[in-house]
Amino acid sequence: MLEFISQNIQLLYLIILMIFVGIELISHVPSVLHTPLMSGANAIHGVVIIGSIIVMGQADHLVSLILGFLAVVLGTLNVVGGFVVTDRMLEMFKKKK
Repeated sequence: MLEFISQNIQLLYLIILMIFVGIELISHVPSVLHTPLMSGANAIHGVVIIGSIIVMGQADHLVSLILGFLAVVLGTLNVVGGFVVTDRMLEMFKKKK
């Protein structure tokens, strides 16, 4: 296990850097652009889910299987949450009865 982690330490650094950059970018998005960006993110995460399922199907190590499963779960949560948020925002623009 330690050998697997030590071989991929650069990937771990890259993932940590991507997390910080993503948080910084998302925090500076104006609310007017939120809904179109959410729709685009849902499409991207649909591709991430498909890729994660493929990774899980070809996993050689338990770590790869766990990371693939985690990617599927988190990608699915993001897609569902994005659709819920987008639907709630679009409800605000409908005329009240």
